[in-house]
Amino acid sequence: MFPQTRMRRLRRLARLRDMTRETRLSVDQFVYPMFACHGQGVRNEIASMPGCAQLSVDLLADEAAAAADLGIPAVMLFGIPKSKDPRGAEAYAAEGIVPVAIRKLKATRPDRPGRR
Repeated sequence: MFPQTRMRRLRRLARLRDMTRETRLSVDQFVYPMFACHGQGVRNEIASMPGCAQLSVDLLADEAAAAADLGIPAVMLFGIPKSKDPRGAEAYAAEGIVPVAIRKLKATRPDRPGRR
């Protein structure tokens, strides 16, 4: 049978568990996913991701500001295109949803420069 002996010596004491723990999360490591869509005043909740919604660009800035106020330092934008094509043309078009959303976020929060 596998395994005959289970090596758990580092789990025995709380102090040892604390010393050998690999994952430590804090709010400054979070990245908030945001889903940008076309339109005005659009907020479509995402059933599989409670608390997340597809937001129109006009609502996106307020949501990003709320995340920043909670101490979340970054957002990751995902664009919901009007139409899809095999090349994903809207992703790199100057007036695509993500470039428009980025410009709006930068104009709204110039005090929060992007990380590089």
